Amino acid sequence: MATSRASGCVPAYSSGTSTPATCASTPLSRPPRPGGQSCLSPPCHEKWHSQCRRGRAGTTAMSTSGFQATAPKESPRWVRRTVPFLRQSCRVPSAPRPLPEISMSCERLEVSSVGGPSGRGQEPSAWAEATDKCVNSTNVHVSAHELAVVPVAPEDVAPHEPPCREQSGQQAALGKNRFQQRSFLPDPILRLKGVIGFGGHSTRWALWTKDGAAVVYPCHAVIVMLHVDTRQQRFFLGHTDKVSALALDGSNSLLASAQARAPSMLRLWDFQTGACLSLFRSPVHVVCSLSFSDSGALLCGTGKDRHGRTVVVAWDTAQVGRGGEAVLLTKVHTDADIQAFKVAFFDETRMASCGRGGVRLWRLRRGGLRSCAVDLGEHHALEFTDLAFGQDLDSCTLYVCGRSGHILEIDHQHMAVQRARRLLPTQTPSGPLPKRQTFSSGPGIAISSLSVSQVTCAVGSEDGYLRLWPLDFSSVLLEAEHEGPISSVCVSPDGLRVLSTTSSGHLGFLDVPSREYSVLMRSHTALVLALATKCRQEHLATVSQDHTVRVWDLVTLQQLYDFTSPKEAPRAVAFHPTQPTFFCGFSGGAVCSFSLEATEVLVEHRCHRGAVTGLATSPDGSFLFSSCSRGSLAQYDCAATQCRVLRVAANVVCQDSLMSPNALVVSGDSRLLAFVGPSKYTVTIMDTASLDELLRVDISALDGTSSRLDSAVAVCFGPAPPGHLLVSTSSNTVVVLDTTSGRMVRELSGVHPTACPSLALSRDGRFLLTAADRAIKVWDYLMQANLGCQVYIGHSEPVQAVAFSPNQQQLLSVGDAIFLWDILAPNERLPPGSVRGSPGAPPACEAGPGMRQLEDTVSGADGLPRWQVPVPSQASPPRLGPCAGLPEGGDGAFSVSDDEGPSEESHGPKGLRQASGSALLVKEADRVVDAACGAAGDSWGLSMPPHPCGQPSAQSPRRARAQPAAHPDSCEPFMSQGKASSLAKSVSSPPASSERLHLKAVVGYSGNGRANVVWRPDTGFFAYTCGRLVVVEDLHSGAQQHWLGHPEEISTLALSHDAQVLASASGHSSTASCGQIRLWEVPGGSCRQLISHRDPTVRALAFSPDDRLLITLGYDGDCTLALWSMSTYELLSSTRLPEPVHGVAFNPWHAGELACVGQGAITLWLLQQRGADVSLQVHRERIPEEVRAGKLTSLCYGAMPLLYCGSDTGQVCVWDTHACRCFLAWEADNSEIGVLLCSGVRLVSGSDSGRLRLWAVEAMLELRRKGSGARSSSVFMERELTLDGAIVSAVFHDSMDMGVAGSVAGTLWYINWAEGTSTHLISGHRSKVNEVAFSPSESHCATCSDDGSVRVWSLASMELVIQFQVLNQSCLCLAWSPPSCGRPEQQQVAAGYSDGTLRVFSISRTAMELKMRPHLAALTAIAFSADGQTILSGDKDGLVAVSRLCTGMTLRVLSDQRGAPISTIQSTSKEDGDFGVEGTDLWLAASGDQRVSIWASDWPQGHCELMDWLSFPAPALMEAPGCPVPSLAAFCPWDGALLVCAGLGVHREVIFYSLRHKQVVEKIPLPFFAVSLSLSPGARLMAIGFAECVLRLVDCTSGAVQDFAGHNDSVRLCRFTPAGRLLFTAAHREILVWDVTGC
Repeated sequence: MATSRASGCVPAYSSGTSTPATCASTPLSRPPRPGGQSCLSPPCHEKWHSQCRRGRAGTTAMSTSGFQATAPKESPRWVRRTVPFLRQSCRVPSAPRPLPEISMSCERLEVSSVGGPSGRGQEPSAWAEATDKCVNSTNVHVSAHELAVVPVAPEDVAPHEPPCREQSGQQAALGKNRFQQRSFLPDPILRLKGVIGFGGHSTRWALWTKDGAAVVYPCHAVIVMLHVDTRQQRFFLGHTDKVSALALDGSNSLLASAQARAPSMLRLWDFQTGACLSLFRSPVHVVCSLSFSDSGALLCGTGKDRHGRTVVVAWDTAQVGRGGEAVLLTKVHTDADIQAFKVAFFDETRMASCGRGGVRLWRLRRGGLRSCAVDLGEHHALEFTDLAFGQDLDSCTLYVCGRSGHILEIDHQHMAVQRARRLLPTQTPSGPLPKRQTFSSGPGIAISSLSVSQVTCAVGSEDGYLRLWPLDFSSVLLEAEHEGPISSVCVSPDGLRVLSTTSSGHLGFLDVPSREYSVLMRSHTALVLALATKCRQEHLATVSQDHTVRVWDLVTLQQLYDFTSPKEAPRAVAFHPTQPTFFCGFSGGAVCSFSLEATEVLVEHRCHRGAVTGLATSPDGSFLFSSCSRGSLAQYDCAATQCRVLRVAANVVCQDSLMSPNALVVSGDSRLLAFVGPSKYTVTIMDTASLDELLRVDISALDGTSSRLDSAVAVCFGPAPPGHLLVSTSSNTVVVLDTTSGRMVRELSGVHPTACPSLALSRDGRFLLTAADRAIKVWDYLMQANLGCQVYIGHSEPVQAVAFSPNQQQLLSVGDAIFLWDILAPNERLPPGSVRGSPGAPPACEAGPGMRQLEDTVSGADGLPRWQVPVPSQASPPRLGPCAGLPEGGDGAFSVSDDEGPSEESHGPKGLRQASGSALLVKEADRVVDAACGAAGDSWGLSMPPHPCGQPSAQSPRRARAQPAAHPDSCEPFMSQGKASSLAKSVSSPPASSERLHLKAVVGYSGNGRANVVWRPDTGFFAYTCGRLVVVEDLHSGAQQHWLGHPEEISTLALSHDAQVLASASGHSSTASCGQIRLWEVPGGSCRQLISHRDPTVRALAFSPDDRLLITLGYDGDCTLALWSMSTYELLSSTRLPEPVHGVAFNPWHAGELACVGQGAITLWLLQQRGADVSLQVHRERIPEEVRAGKLTSLCYGAMPLLYCGSDTGQVCVWDTHACRCFLAWEADNSEIGVLLCSGVRLVSGSDSGRLRLWAVEAMLELRRKGSGARSSSVFMERELTLDGAIVSAVFHDSMDMGVAGSVAGTLWYINWAEGTSTHLISGHRSKVNEVAFSPSESHCATCSDDGSVRVWSLASMELVIQFQVLNQSCLCLAWSPPSCGRPEQQQVAAGYSDGTLRVFSISRTAMELKMRPHLAALTAIAFSADGQTILSGDKDGLVAVSRLCTGMTLRVLSDQRGAPISTIQSTSKEDGDFGVEGTDLWLAASGDQRVSIWASDWPQGHCELMDWLSFPAPALMEAPGCPVPSLAAFCPWDGALLVCAGLGVHREVIFYSLRHKQVVEKIPLPFFAVSLSLSPGARLMAIGFAECVLRLVDCTSGAVQDFAGHNDSVRLCRFTPAGRLLFTAAHREILVWDVTGC
């Protein structure tokens, strides 16, 4: 709020000097508060609370709690200056014209009045992009497209006309006469009336309209146009995130807006009608500012790209209002900082910008933007915040202001500074005489914004002052003080009003002729948590995270009171029903009573030890109740003015329930009190007077069929007769209980996708109001048969609370802002079946719970609908296509027999049923096979006994079939990324009791596998694969177990249904031609059984529902289906399949049924067991042509008898396994679907594009049953998440609310659908790890990889702490600065990249400090000098560069080893003169041509001397063709005179070379050539890695060796930590961490 005071600023001064001065002023009388508000400041003779102190004018600090109660400040006192104001005339504002009416969209929904556990309603979270349709010239209806997919039976599809632009939003979506209309009150029943709030993303944007009668500003996701005289609001609705920038053209025809969430979406609006003319994505990641040309033909925007670089974009918008779109003209990257950017009003080809360090002038010419910096002279280093062009057409002046207090006048034609002035604070009267100051002396007043008219300049500064100057800046004309720093100022086009905004959410304007200040809007500056309404007055109280309690007038939407609590945050609020007081509960446990008449704290109670979670008053005004997070319940007598505590009950209220404004409620007759407690599973009803417990209802026991415990979230009483209590539960339902018996009366299923924390029932019981996430739903509560609702959006953050106004005619919702909605329903009750709506309201349609139905459109020559995938950001309706029945002559049954060989398909017209009970003669190639039939009357087709020897016969030729283009990650056969190991006899595996290394942790996940992660939420068992290891991890502690035994990379996992057995499969090795399957005991981690099959690699594993059988599926090369007994581990049946099969699954409802999907068909199998013999009866159905998929790639069973299958084209088709037909399909993605999971009525799909989608499929059984009559059923996409690569594995909780998904990038993600979040669970490098380095304190380590990242890990938990990513480059080497380089907080990491650059990263600042390019070729080795001030780097060409860290300059380049890549650089310290050479640094460089050079250096003195040179002949035979043996060398940590080398010479050995004696003193033979080497500083241990996937540990004292397996590739990296307690090894992208014992 602005307040008046005497001038405290210095007028402007001529260029070059600035002297403080003040002007005499005469205060004017205080005008009355705008909007009829009364001043709440107390008279002088009155006193506040005894312990309160007097604050600033209009501000009072009260109570021992330390919070302050503040009444809104008066309008400011304006000061008359000695220089008269130049504009004498005052234009009377014109009468406001009628504003177009704006209404939110609504959707009619249907839900069963008595829902069961399966009746889960779903609501899509992605109302992310709402589209705008103009209903008529005076009513804009905003339609939020719910992402729905409507199944349509093929025989019922009929072409219809596409929606036209003139139709309303829902009419265009629904079509004409498409659905049967169902009555639910007026449609829409709500209309947004007012919004209390300002800003959200920024408080910079507030604009005048052309006539100066209204202002336009954002309030989070809503754009508000407010008429300053009538205070009428009009809204521009459609953004789904906070608005980050606004711009209005000169004629007020076009309004441009951008939203904050990246990638930023821009909207262009018809300002007069409110219609959205264009919606498009900006090429800028985040738009920071927008500016229109005066004609509206050009729009410019500035912002940041994904890399943080400044971008300027220009669009041609001339055709937008004529049916065209915005056309991108140019996009320019600039290194200049831009804080403000504006297009000149006199020439739309000229622009200006300002920012940190300069002012630039821009020119648009020939489709390109060019800029030139203005020479600012001595002001070049200032930070400029805003600019404005002079409004005189003959003027060439550009005004620029800065944080230093400077205001520069720039001639933009001559690009020269004309004048420079500076705003300085005045000297206090009691201070010394001011002395003359220069521009660089003394702190100036930071100016945040300025605006220029033809005669004045308005300046807003961070000291909270708005100052109005003449253009010669001779003296201040007017000034006004605000409560917070000013964010922006804007002079109206006529120059008579000045708009100002503050960072504290204040919006107001100064009327210059009358010198009066009017407040337009105040707002909370943080999330609003709760609300309360005054029964007998139109008052609203809100509490917020900004530590304020505010009271509002619901008629004027103006703030009446403001109470601030600096120490404790308010959490709950309640009005006294009869007295002018309200109560507030705080986070510290205090409950305070506030007087609105005296604006003081009446009493404060501290009977709670935890934060107050609930506050409620009885309607008769007798009692107040409060609850806290520690479980206590307090009762107060509030009939008197000073309320007093009556009772406090401990451990009564739930302590771990969700924060909800409906945690504590009192019935309308003041008799009953209800709350959640004592546990979250129970609801308790008490007598309000005695607190006697009357009823306790166990919510978890209401649904006996559910497998999960249901808990209560919020409660709400209904009208007294009949006495109902509504309980919102964690299963997204609302349960209606009888308050007398506790019996469940009704159940509303699927109210919201997440638990509903706030609900309200109207006083007459007509409307039920629920809120969750960002959606509000209004339900027709009196409807018994089909409960309908309408959904409303507009909040950009989750709605925290909802309530009805005291007169029951309006609705309130709070969250990011305060929304006030008009209820359009008439007072009388509408009869069932009738529809009454507001004029222009579009019709609603019948839909599932929480959803909106969209209409079909037809395309394609075949008359069948072809649908596009429903994407949340798209405005068009998602499309769905059905599957037609099989044509005559379609595929029927086929049989495969191991004895007779596989037979081809039959082509009987009856399909499945015809194969029963008769012989089948099938032609295959040039021979005829007589296949034996199954039992008579069996509908499954032909039987398949197992092969006598357990091996399938040869595969028959496959029929050629047209295939779609394959995706990069599409269901390809599993190809191990590791290297086949062949352990020699010389490899020594130590006994378990004497192992010196113990595997501690594994960093990484095998994204190369398929279905290789398992999780059981009930037991907590979580396992995944990393190379050849099965990693079992405790998700709470992070502790790992490692099950080792597979000789090759593991391809897939399967967990038995009782979670007692884990099956893992790997491919064949050099010693075995068949794959290996291991069965592990889950409790102990031991291998129960090892079985193998002829398949080289197993593609899939599955346990039968009773865990008696295990099915294995081979890959395409030898696609065999094998059935194993889990009791005897014998092979029961083995069948080679005629075509590739990509997935197999058992029917969870029938242990003897399973299904396979593959090339062009689905195969259903029936297991029949007679004694010890098991036979398989098979039925094969081809994919209907309407699905348009070449192959099915994934499958999962749903509710009986549904089977969901994913295809390579992104289709999901649904099969009826009883009828063996596909009855529905829809495009769930645009790429191959590799993962499908279903539980209940929710389906999860994962595709090669990395998209993970959650679908509501509760309509499937109805579709199957009703066929073409199922018009009200739909498939809806509720959520979508995009991960970092193709989805290869996923497992979810039975509720599908949370789960784990694995990507091909080697990342495991924790998925939370309720919050819509994906969190890194297991994250390794995407490609080969090249180096690991450790901090001197061993608290952290850093790794680098070919993926271009440098990752910093915590050694204690091995959790990723920091990641530095360089795109399109590989990071090949890494070094951590030594302890001698500075303090620990100044630790740095140096990294070398494939483009020859060297980057230095600061760990403490998590930023890149230095980038240089000392090499032209890729860096292959890097090291710090001993003092940490010099960096040594080697490249692929054999050059070694020496660079200084402080300057970034390369001192010298050594080319002694040119011609071969430098493989190792190591530096250590030595005594000066040791080894007969000067210098304290000793370093070596080893190159790939078997040479090692040793140098002594003194870098501060510029001294570097070659000390020794070793050269060896290359090995004659390379054991790894194409992978040369590296040259390895290291200084010995326990003897500084020894050099340890490997890979040098023709022998497989490690040599110890003495630098003193210049000779080899010891040799240790090796079984293979070493590819990595590390020596332990803590013990005389040496770790050696081999290309044969073996790690060897050598005790250099005793000569004992130990070999360790477990790596999946060549052990190219091994590094001991500085203390030698841990050993890190890396093979390709997996990292293994070993504990070293005995060090």
